[in-house]
Amino acid sequence: MKEILKSANPYLPLWEHVPDGEPRVFEHNGEKRLYVYGSHDTERSSFCGRDYVVWSAPLGDLTDWTYHGVCYTATDGSILYAPDVVQKGDKFYLYAAEQYGGRIFVASSENPAGPFENPVLTKLGFDPGVLVDDDGRVYAYWGFCGCYCAELEDDMATIKEETFRAHPMGHVPDPWNKNADTEHIDLRDAFFEASSPRKIGGKYVYLYSKRYVTPVPELGVYDDNNGFLSYKWSDSPLDGYQDGGDISFNGGEILKMPDGTGQQTYRWGNNHGGLVEINGQWYIFYHRQTGTDEFARQGMIEPVDIALGKDGKIYIGDITYINGEPVSSKPVEMTSSGASVNGIDAYKLISAGYACHISPLWQAYVKPVYEHTDGISAPVVNIKNGTTVGFRYLQFGTNSPKSVTVLGTVKGQMSVRVRVDSWRGKIVAELDMNSGENTAPLTSGIIGKRAVYFEFIGDGEAEFDR
Repeated sequence: MKEILKSANPYLPLWEHVPDGEPRVFEHNGEKRLYVYGSHDTERSSFCGRDYVVWSAPLGDLTDWTYHGVCYTATDGSILYAPDVVQKGDKFYLYAAEQYGGRIFVASSENPAGPFENPVLTKLGFDPGVLVDDDGRVYAYWGFCGCYCAELEDDMATIKEETFRAHPMGHVPDPWNKNADTEHIDLRDAFFEASSPRKIGGKYVYLYSKRYVTPVPELGVYDDNNGFLSYKWSDSPLDGYQDGGDISFNGGEILKMPDGTGQQTYRWGNNHGGLVEINGQWYIFYHRQTGTDEFARQGMIEPVDIALGKDGKIYIGDITYINGEPVSSKPVEMTSSGASVNGIDAYKLISAGYACHISPLWQAYVKPVYEHTDGISAPVVNIKNGTTVGFRYLQFGTNSPKSVTVLGTVKGQMSVRVRVDSWRGKIVAELDMNSGENTAPLTSGIIGKRAVYFEFIGDGEAEFDR
């Protein structure tokens, strides 16, 4: 019997829903591990939940995640929005966003997994992000439809009032606040939320969620869209931020149309995450949506490139080079493989929940699962005639498999075409789908790292499990 694939992209078990993930490398008891801190989508009918949990992985294997349990609950039992965690000296500090992000407490622990205790109320605001600089000074960043930053006192809680800065970058119009600032609106490069600061190569990088209010046809964006993680950069921590670019977009694989426009293949939604370097490779952490709303989000990871140009600009994402020099960047692709940069093992049982391409948009979707069962699968449901479910990328090695198996349920008549390399790529197998396991021989060999797509044809309705 085939082994069940337990981690791909999303990187945590498919029953877990931790969005807004801030990745941090911390050393504890002599071991360096990658820890991820985020909100917790447990309410199911609204954003987030009433606790924070911690997961970590060894730096040598970002698919081997350990659950450390609940590290913090709100002082008043309220809903907790996106947090951040930093280390200063021998202590770890959690910035907890209670009351839907309306009150920010800082709590501390001697263990990066918590529990975080002795919470102190701060004057920080929505979506706090914190940076401990090389010289030990600490800076905080926050905001919603308007951003703010300041240096903190040694207590890690008190703002140094003389350092406070409002609107270090332009922001999106705030339709929810009639008294919102309108002077600093930037319709081209609009800050929305999700402040996440880093210092990279001597530059201060301000990662944030951008809300596009102008069309981006090459990415299939024509209406307001906040599925992006973007950045600006500066030589100073609190001001002077300059244009950066977009790092991540959770709209799935972007199909290139003949007219040069793009077409999204995943149900995009809000986004929040951070950057981290592991063994010389940088990664962007972000989240995707499951279900038909934004209340069952899951953490995602992609490798990114980072380079410093001769003009002093820092480039982050999928970078274009000319004569060895970076000249531009664009969002990295959304994949099923994530940290498995050579592709996930094609010979294991792979849940349909790892799909990064579900087309046409807004029809079929990944059904959220919550049962804490090892190896549980998240199916793609509401599959109709013409639905394509794709995985980028699988690793087949040097010896091609002889057959392909599809597991699911179907009502009515449905057949499946298996394609490689693109959603309209070469057909390597065809099968009639019945409820249960369905196996067909491959008509062409597949080796190496490949994208694989399942095209469903017929007048029925299917649920694709594995």
